[in-house]
Amino acid sequence: MNQKSEHVKSGVTVFLTVGAILLFYDTLFGRHWLLNVWRQLLTAVRPILYGAFMAYLLAPVVNFFEARLFSAQVQRAREKGRFTAPAARAASLLLTWLLVCLMFYILASVLLPELYKSVLQLVSNVENYYNTIAGWVETLLSTYPDVEDLVVGQLNIYYQDITGWLNAHDIADWLQKALSQAQTVMSLAAGSVVGLVNFLKNLLVGVIVSIYLLSAKEYCAAFARRTACGLFSRKNAGWVLRGVHRVDLIFSGFVRGKLLDSLIIGILCFISCSILKFPYTPLVSVIVGITNIIPFFGPFLGAVPSAFLILLVSPMKALYFLLFILVLQQLDGNVIGPKILGDTTGLSSLWVIIAILVGGSFFGLPGMFFGVPVCACLYSLFTFLVDTRLKKKQLPLAVDAYAGGVPGASVEAAPPGPPASAPEPPEGEAR
Repeated sequence: MNQKSEHVKSGVTVFLTVGAILLFYDTLFGRHWLLNVWRQLLTAVRPILYGAFMAYLLAPVVNFFEARLFSAQVQRAREKGRFTAPAARAASLLLTWLLVCLMFYILASVLLPELYKSVLQLVSNVENYYNTIAGWVETLLSTYPDVEDLVVGQLNIYYQDITGWLNAHDIADWLQKALSQAQTVMSLAAGSVVGLVNFLKNLLVGVIVSIYLLSAKEYCAAFARRTACGLFSRKNAGWVLRGVHRVDLIFSGFVRGKLLDSLIIGILCFISCSILKFPYTPLVSVIVGITNIIPFFGPFLGAVPSAFLILLVSPMKALYFLLFILVLQQLDGNVIGPKILGDTTGLSSLWVIIAILVGGSFFGLPGMFFGVPVCACLYSLFTFLVDTRLKKKQLPLAVDAYAGGVPGASVEAAPPGPPASAPEPPEGEAR
């Protein structure tokens, strides 16, 4: 029986090894079957991911309504062995989504009309802004003749290249290519409309999935604990659950806190810019609020284009805006941010910058946002592993204890002179 079991294990090992080699070869040199299946799977489960993300964000709001309004019903249900009271959970879900719809309605009714006016004003003044920039360039060129010669020389080169291309190519062929490009643009526009419809459909399905997950979130958590206890030993299951709890603390504190912080910053920017009568206030507030989601670099990414828009209207107001953004970011970094976020990640500024750069290089703006909590989770795991090894070696955990060397190790300076020769091997052994 044992010999048969060993043969089965060997066969399974060989099969998995050959399958892994074939998948690796197909991924690098073949038709990328595994990547295509992965993309198709992500497309299929995208509404579920939307719903899980919305449920993750709204779970504290549901808990707040249950604790404040229906604590007695929930307590009686738990005494009877239930996860929660169905009526209390349904009422909390209804109040949560009513609050979400109310917030979106207020933002849409107040912000969207003003945002539309700002965009329309910006588009209608494009020619004036172009003349303004052209005037700045002419002034710069007249002040600095060397720069003028450089710009004129480059323009002459571009002019010669364009005229040479027109002489070397047939205009009819160029028009035909332009027509095909126009058809490509139309197809892209049609694809964008289809993509928008698919996004709205996925969003609607995600809302339904989030309602289901929020209504059964205690059952889902209990099912996950049961699965962990079934797959791992009692000790390892405890470690897995503690690790998942730590990841939840990092992600919930950072994602929810950063979104709330950015919403507050956007509202404060809108109110303050309206009082100070800055141009394009709604558009500037949206830019500042959205870019504030990105840690560290977000304030700079939002301030530069906003200040340029205001600069086209009034240079002095652009200067005042930069001073206002500086004050607002100081308020966010020293008062609002610490109150909401606290020390949820435990990362230093250097690691935050590294996480943003690496995440942004791989996944763009979403990577810049989620790179920080992912890096915090990896850093927490690394710290846990190092601390565990240090405890086994009975060494201190504090970093300051290693400032002067390894604690408890006596390191003496070697006496000057030639190094000691290796000991001679005993007789009879090979040298």
